[in-house]
Amino acid sequence: MTTHTLPKPFTAADTHRGMFWWLVVVGLFVCAMIIVGGATRLTDSGLSITEWRPVTGAIPPLTEAGWEVELEKYRQIPEYQEQNRGMSMAEFQFIYWWEWGHRQLGRTLGLVYFAPFMFFLFTRQAPNRLLLRLWVLFGLGGLQGAIGWWMVSSGLVDRLDVSQYRLATHLSMAFLILGLTLWTALELRYGQAQALTRSRLFRPAAIFWGAVLFQIALGAFVAGLDAGRIFNTWPGFYGQLVPDDYLSGMPFWQAIFESRPAVQFQHRWFAYILFVGGLWLGWRMIRSPAVELKRMGVVVSAALVVQVALGIITLIHVAPLSLSLMHQALIALVNEFDWILDGEDVFRTGVIDVIQQRSQGGCLS
Repeated sequence: MTTHTLPKPFTAADTHRGMFWWLVVVGLFVCAMIIVGGATRLTDSGLSITEWRPVTGAIPPLTEAGWEVELEKYRQIPEYQEQNRGMSMAEFQFIYWWEWGHRQLGRTLGLVYFAPFMFFLFTRQAPNRLLLRLWVLFGLGGLQGAIGWWMVSSGLVDRLDVSQYRLATHLSMAFLILGLTLWTALELRYGQAQALTRSRLFRPAAIFWGAVLFQIALGAFVAGLDAGRIFNTWPGFYGQLVPDDYLSGMPFWQAIFESRPAVQFQHRWFAYILFVGGLWLGWRMIRSPAVELKRMGVVVSAALVVQVALGIITLIHVAPLSLSLMHQALIALVNEFDWILDGEDVFRTGVIDVIQQRSQGGCLS
């Protein structure tokens, strides 16, 4: 099969290079938020700050008296009373800095988005067709902050941990924001998407991305229930195909969200399905006549292999912090690469169609 190199993305007439790189940076900040948020969760730090102060909370305690006030607030919640009673100031400061850092990174992300957006808006560099989407992204960022507090507040009364439902909502929203940011960046790089249905890889890539997002939500339920710390064997559940006590005495529709054996079972088996589907998609990319898609097919396939291996190793070692963080960080990268795949395929559909016609039978199917 003849290989082809796709044309360079920027031309002399392009006026949106700055906006493209701005959104790439925003996407990197979102990825960092996902990773730091994962560390905050894995270190049980998320409930260390018991108030939501979007502006004044940017300043941490600066005196010993200030730290005592924050620790006293933490002593009032169930997590301290039932799990961390007697925690030292140094131990409290460790978890406090994780949560403060996560929130501070969110504030920084807001500024990184808002300030350049206002500049591009007032200098009329933002394309009119994307203005609504850029405002939606801004609104989603604010909504995500509110969802974060909604999640944290669920663990301040009558619970040791945050609600797994709210955790899944918070994490899923982060990946939706990441996806919309990258999609918009790709439109600024290549121009408006044309004839989406003409692209043979667009539909399977979109389905794969949706499946990845669903798997992320399943993983959030595993994290929310600490379900990764049970049944630490592979490939079976202590030698069984389906774990004992799958329903945990609950009705089925409740168990799939609240039973620890059930949520781990679902996350495991959907990962196998996603793995097979992702390798099939990677194989189709590798068969593409476009060199960029061939390379990306190799990268996506390799990332999937590493991600599955990391998941298994993390499970067997009872979800230590380092492995769990690597597992969560890599899924963000897999997700990002799939968005890039969609962009490469959709925004260059016309070019690929011409390549297909010239390759005399070479195809993307």
